[in-house]
Amino acid sequence: MSTMAIASKTIASGTGRRKPAPLTYFLMFIFVLFIGILVFCYAVTKQTTLIYLDEHGKPVSSSSDHSHH
Repeated sequence: MSTMAIASKTIASGTGRRKPAPLTYFLMFIFVLFIGILVFCYAVTKQTTLIYLDEHGKPVSSSSDHSHH
């Protein structure tokens, strides 16, 4: 009987509205900030034009043939 009484007390106390810990708000802020950074980086990279570089760091046109190596 005592285990049932303990279980009913923990269930009853768990249903009450508690104020979340400050750590919860901090972690939510970090998560939202991370998602924001990902979206920002995605938006910036969609606007860029790709420039392919050869092994010496010089730009090469994408239509050139690289079979001479």
